[in-house]
Amino acid sequence: MSTGGKHGGQQQGEMPTAKIRNFCIIAHIDHGKSTLADRLLERTGTVETRKMREQLLDGMDLERSRGITIKAKSVSLNHWHKGELYELNLIDTPGHVDFQYEVSRALTCCEGALLLVDSFQGVEAQTVANAYAAMEHDLKIIPVINKIDLVHARVDEVTTEMEQSLGIDPTEIVKCSGKAGIGIDELLEAIVERVPPPVGDRTAPLKAMVFDSLYDDYRGAITYVRVMEGKVKRGDKVRFLGVGANYEVLELGQFIPHRMPVDSLLAGEVGYLICNIKSLKDVRIGDTVAMANDDKAVALAGYKPPKRMVYCGLYPSDGQEFTELRDALEKLSINDPSFDFAPESSEALGFGFRCGFLGLLHMEIIQQRLENECDVDLVQTAPNVTYEIVKRDGTTLEIHRPQEVPDSCDIEEFRQPIVRVNFVLPIEYIGVVMKLSQDRRGILRGNEYLSGTRALVSYDLPLAEVIYDLHDKLKSVTRGYGTMDYEIIGYEPANLVRMDILVNGKRVDALSIICDTADSERRGRAVVKKLKEEIDRHMFEVAVQAAIGSRIIARETVSAMRKNVTAKCYGGDISRKKKLWAKQKEGKKRMKSIGSVDIPQKAFMAILDTGAEK
Repeated sequence: MSTGGKHGGQQQGEMPTAKIRNFCIIAHIDHGKSTLADRLLERTGTVETRKMREQLLDGMDLERSRGITIKAKSVSLNHWHKGELYELNLIDTPGHVDFQYEVSRALTCCEGALLLVDSFQGVEAQTVANAYAAMEHDLKIIPVINKIDLVHARVDEVTTEMEQSLGIDPTEIVKCSGKAGIGIDELLEAIVERVPPPVGDRTAPLKAMVFDSLYDDYRGAITYVRVMEGKVKRGDKVRFLGVGANYEVLELGQFIPHRMPVDSLLAGEVGYLICNIKSLKDVRIGDTVAMANDDKAVALAGYKPPKRMVYCGLYPSDGQEFTELRDALEKLSINDPSFDFAPESSEALGFGFRCGFLGLLHMEIIQQRLENECDVDLVQTAPNVTYEIVKRDGTTLEIHRPQEVPDSCDIEEFRQPIVRVNFVLPIEYIGVVMKLSQDRRGILRGNEYLSGTRALVSYDLPLAEVIYDLHDKLKSVTRGYGTMDYEIIGYEPANLVRMDILVNGKRVDALSIICDTADSERRGRAVVKKLKEEIDRHMFEVAVQAAIGSRIIARETVSAMRKNVTAKCYGGDISRKKKLWAKQKEGKKRMKSIGSVDIPQKAFMAILDTGAEK
């Protein structure tokens, strides 16, 4: 069964299309995708038992410590079935909603998908989202109930949930346990029997889809491809159609599970190309690879570039580390082109970068990778979402930070991103989740029962209300049993304003917030109250104000330090004391006009946290 060594690699290059199966594993986060992938690698003899370790395909330290998959992976398995050798190409995908773009790439390169459901937790929000995505790509779905060896497994109830919510035939469900290795042979048999072989003419001109890329310090960019038509071999001159650049193929091969060079990749196969590409910016996900001399080559239907929806500022905690932070961000963007960054400056924090992310978990992952891998100490501002503004002259602006909002007299329409949120939860918590959503200006879109104990509730909510703390609040009101998944459905007009914070009459750019008009006064009062606690007392009085345009909506005063200038006057004429007080008052007035207020870092973060709370 084992296919190690050069012989196994060579054999794969000549595999007939009918003996190839391309599939992926899709599931809600933490339903056991990576563990199941480990068992498939072990059972097919792709990895020797002594070299096996948990989460084998999760190579990143962060993936292993958090127990989640962040980057899509690819691996080729050789499997004997009824005396014939089959090549099974598995693409392991992330489960979290922020990495949905990774999942969409994987689906385009497959003909089948294992839809994995936990035997205790049942159908979750992202199970539904991933199942619909696989159906849209016309994939053959093999439903799998995992973790059947758990003491509290609810296999029959979960079967009913899958039937009612996803329309799955209960007789097609494969029951297994990734941890205990139960039912793995039946699963491999189902993949061979049910997943259709790839279609693609091996004699036609080359067409290959780029579905991921990785940067190697010694080899440059390694491009993950699925060959749709034709063949590619070592030494071929190829062209990346989207970028319009020509390269020579220096090495190509497959992941078994580590890189194994082969002589050629044929239509239907999944593998990698190394072409001496110096930067991942020259490799576009969803691009098409064709022969350099093929002038008639037409690009395959690729992916839309991932849209960044959450923005925040990242600043070095020590202003001197600006260049180190820039180098770290550049290094990270080589491996993850899905986030972008641009330099910006703030009066409170100095020089830093404005970074765009796909979602909140994506932002957290990038921040942790910067701190762990690049050893940079960071200060991060509160996240905000992307808004759209239609000006009176008809132009549309994309707003990534509050400072970019023009004067209200120039705004025709202020739009905010709206998301469709699907909550899956026990039925006794429907009321509290509805209240939670309505408090955040949600509109109910649907409510259906998945089984006698669980329901799916859909709401349309502003993205700004979702990203800050909705997930935490959901977990707390449902005692950890509720899950959510969201997708962006577009922009809608809203009654929004920019609220500025003035310290000593000067607007502090980095403290501006975009909020709903109905909410602005309450938030303004909360913010200035918090700032009053955090800003140290100065020798002069400091006014902290919240304003919308030129209208002040809240004010607090940080009182001045007082020196007792009349301490030396014992009794005597009151006019002497009055003269000293007047002199002190004049000095404070002059100090206020030339002195600057130090806003401590703690105060800066406190106001942003307050601004983010509901």
